[in-house]
Amino acid sequence: MTTHPSIHDAGWAYSDDTSFHAALASFLDALPTRPRLLGLGEPMHGEEAFPQLRNRVFQYLVEHEGYRSIAIESDCVAGLMVDDYIAEGAGSLDNVMKRGFSHGFGKSAANRELVEWMRDYNQGQPGDDRLRFFGFDAPTEITGAPSPRLVLTALYDYLAPHVDIDRRPCTFDAIDALIGDDERWTHPDAMMDPSQSVGSSPDVAKLRLITDDLLALLTSESPHLVSATSPADWRLAHFHGRTAAGLLRYHATMADTSPARWQRLMSMRDAMMSDNLNAIAANQARQGPTLVFAHNLHLQRHRSDCQMGDQTLEWWSAGAIIDPRIGDHYAVIASALGSAQHHGVDTPGEDTVEGILCTLPEDHYVLDSRRLAAALDATESEPIRRPDQRTGDGYFFALDPDHLAETDGVIFTKNIASSSA
Repeated sequence: MTTHPSIHDAGWAYSDDTSFHAALASFLDALPTRPRLLGLGEPMHGEEAFPQLRNRVFQYLVEHEGYRSIAIESDCVAGLMVDDYIAEGAGSLDNVMKRGFSHGFGKSAANRELVEWMRDYNQGQPGDDRLRFFGFDAPTEITGAPSPRLVLTALYDYLAPHVDIDRRPCTFDAIDALIGDDERWTHPDAMMDPSQSVGSSPDVAKLRLITDDLLALLTSESPHLVSATSPADWRLAHFHGRTAAGLLRYHATMADTSPARWQRLMSMRDAMMSDNLNAIAANQARQGPTLVFAHNLHLQRHRSDCQMGDQTLEWWSAGAIIDPRIGDHYAVIASALGSAQHHGVDTPGEDTVEGILCTLPEDHYVLDSRRLAAALDATESEPIRRPDQRTGDGYFFALDPDHLAETDGVIFTKNIASSSA
């Protein structure tokens, strides 16, 4: 297959840092407005080339575009430890990598390099110019969700010194009794067997009401609380309360026995992601924009879908949910991959977006999605298909041609070879 010249004109090839920086600058200049949140997706997890690419993008954005924070698809609560280390050097790097990341991402060499670079950058920088790190994922794993003890304790401990006991919905001893043993929240069979979940117990229903009351108290007393503490402390307490409410909602859904259970869990996770991103965008507005790094599925504007057994699950991703709230101040770049044989991602078919991009002469491109979509429409006489949703490992998802124009950009890599080859 030959590629129509208009596809060449849809973006910018790069081969080194200089041409990569020029391509990023050209892409950003082509956007209708500079984003407050710039999403950079990866088409699969577990391939170091994508977080390494993210590091290059982030360093450029920090040095040339005024970005001062990054948010990645990792436990939002654990991420506080990473941010403390980057800001103050709290703890050891090894411990931060072990406990500050979820989903096994702490084992990534690229993530370690990111933390080290951010820590080094912050040395000697004034407070407002320091880099911030955020996890924006729900504090859950594919195997389940933790007890709400940590986040509920943090919220209560913030309120207790400043709000009289008769204004609080209950004592902390009452909350502690309702939580009970943390192990019952993390039963290893609860994710697959709703009957093993604590979520249907009366204790969880009571804790959800108490958390709602504590959040209402946090809002109604905000003038006094902010004055007595600080805006940053109040925002952190609100984060803990919002996370506690989300965790309790997630546990309740884990106990659901309806066919919609998995779809509801997917939706709730992305809704928590969206809430975190909106809070990050609001809180970082004065410091500068934020780069957001996650799987393409979480950042896209259209409805996500995934095959689980004989079920097709559909839900709105975090990127789709935040888009109406932030508008054109959210932009997303999807990463696309031609092949990675060591992950079982074979050479793409010629009737796919990746297959057509593989006919381009260079190995790496930053592409304007709308110009690319228009060029593909003008070039192809046969419909462009979306390959199987998942091939190989790492949850690899190819680009959907029907939704290409709903992204702002694509970073394309023709082939990734095994690092052990």
